[in-house]
Amino acid sequence: MSLFRPSRIALIALSLSGGVALSACSFQPVHSGRLAEAAQMQLAYAAPNTRLEQIVYQELSFRLGTSARPDAPLVSISVRPETAVAFRSQTANPNKLHEARVTGDLVITYRDNSGRAPVRVTRTATAQFNRSGQVLAEQAAELEAQERAAKALAESLRLAIYAALAP
Repeated sequence: MSLFRPSRIALIALSLSGGVALSACSFQPVHSGRLAEAAQMQLAYAAPNTRLEQIVYQELSFRLGTSARPDAPLVSISVRPETAVAFRSQTANPNKLHEARVTGDLVITYRDNSGRAPVRVTRTATAQFNRSGQVLAEQAAELEAQERAAKALAESLRLAIYAALAP
């Protein structure tokens, strides 16, 4: 029994020292702290022209915040939806898999008279849906897939904004 006591004490000491070492580390979301407070990350957004653009703008403003400053960089996004057949193989299955593809062109225009060139980013996101021959169900599925793709596009654009504007 005395043979196990030193290893038990060593295990307790190791776990306590590991906890102390990890307590010195800190984790922080990317969209908070110094990065979020940086002047170039205080963004204003253009008005959306379509439902998909509205979804992208809402997701970005929710994740990045908005600024009412007149000199804040202006984010403009143009969203283009497309629909394509996901697979080209022949099948007897009446449910055919399709893909909603949403492409977004983002432009960040600096309004602080600094003379910096606009930042331009293009990203694409996809989501799959089924067509079964029922018109109403197909339309609803396609719209839902486009909205899912628009949310994925917003996430991709958010990361592109961080990459382009991070100090």
